[in-house]
Amino acid sequence: MISRIRFAIVCALSLVLLAYPSVAASSPQWSQTLLWKAGTDGYETFRIPGVVATARGTILAYAVGRRFLKDGDWSDSDIFFRRSDDDGSTWSRAYRVAGNSHGVTDNPVAIADRRRGVIHLLYQHNYAQVFYMRSDDDGKSFTRPTDITSALVGIRAKFDWTVVALGPGHAIQLRNGRLLVPVWMAEGGSIGNGRRRHSPTAITTLYSDNDGRTWHHGEIIAVNSPDLPNPNEMQVVQLADGNIMANIRSGGKQMLRAVAISPDGISHWTAPHFDKHLYDPICAAAIVRYGKDPTSGRNLMLFTNPDSQSLVGRSSRSHGLRRNLVLKMSENGGGTWPASRLLHEGSAGYSDIAVAPDKMIYVIYEGAFKSGDKANSVTILRFNLAWAQSQDDSEQH
Repeated sequence: MISRIRFAIVCALSLVLLAYPSVAASSPQWSQTLLWKAGTDGYETFRIPGVVATARGTILAYAVGRRFLKDGDWSDSDIFFRRSDDDGSTWSRAYRVAGNSHGVTDNPVAIADRRRGVIHLLYQHNYAQVFYMRSDDDGKSFTRPTDITSALVGIRAKFDWTVVALGPGHAIQLRNGRLLVPVWMAEGGSIGNGRRRHSPTAITTLYSDNDGRTWHHGEIIAVNSPDLPNPNEMQVVQLADGNIMANIRSGGKQMLRAVAISPDGISHWTAPHFDKHLYDPICAAAIVRYGKDPTSGRNLMLFTNPDSQSLVGRSSRSHGLRRNLVLKMSENGGGTWPASRLLHEGSAGYSDIAVAPDKMIYVIYEGAFKSGDKANSVTILRFNLAWAQSQDDSEQH
């Protein structure tokens, strides 16, 4: 008799969970995995991370292995991927996708095509060329790289760039299928050994309307000016109303992110303005549209970057300390960012963010492997919206 009662209770609970799946997913969930540790496999540092979630639910994490810390952005470097096909519980071994340890192979930007299941990957070589690859097997393998630098040659009539790079982080596919990639450029003078300065700068986009077969440049969004000094690394996001928002890093004393809006991601950009709600320690950041909050029904946007202004203030570039990675949330298309959550305390740098088909959130970031280190290893966090909206750290495990 007792067994029958227990069986009936189990069946009843199962029916409740099936009828209300949010009940099962409403408890906070959080996990953390170190993906790349500085000093391993002959690379003194791993930087410039990115993450995308594919149509099949595979999570693709990527980063750049740099051979020599002393060479900074100009270090010999290669692009590595790791895959997870079990919701971030386990990860494949790292595998090299681009580069041969000679010269700069950096700034990888991926797009997960949710319609066709294709993964598009772009990157730069020696800050002089842009290459394109694609994967038709969820990132297990990629085609040979195609040089698409010619897509940016025409823009030299307006900005005679000598340095070019992408992103960093992820790029996006618009609802009409357009592939849209952020680009920053510099008219950099020589600093010797084939290297050039990364300023003064301008920003634009690359786009493809035929699934990556051909690429073109959009209009220039902004150029270096007293009002917006050296706009460079940025990400783009499609808003609920269909417009495209560019979220931009600059080198100004304002210590704020800049924002510009376009109807199509390639033209008619508004003049960039500073977002007083988004502190910026002169660092890359990430932005993504989550979708509807199941509780409020409002469209959520998520943003990550180091926010150390409580430690150092916001008076000058010298105060641009990259610490304390924070997640911020907006319910009004980035108009305000009232909610935030500390993701990582201590040294933190570049980050990227992805939302999987099951609405789990993945944040990959440069962080310190141990206290006191610089942010030269790469870690990924996996959590749900319930955890993001909670302030209780007891769920972390």
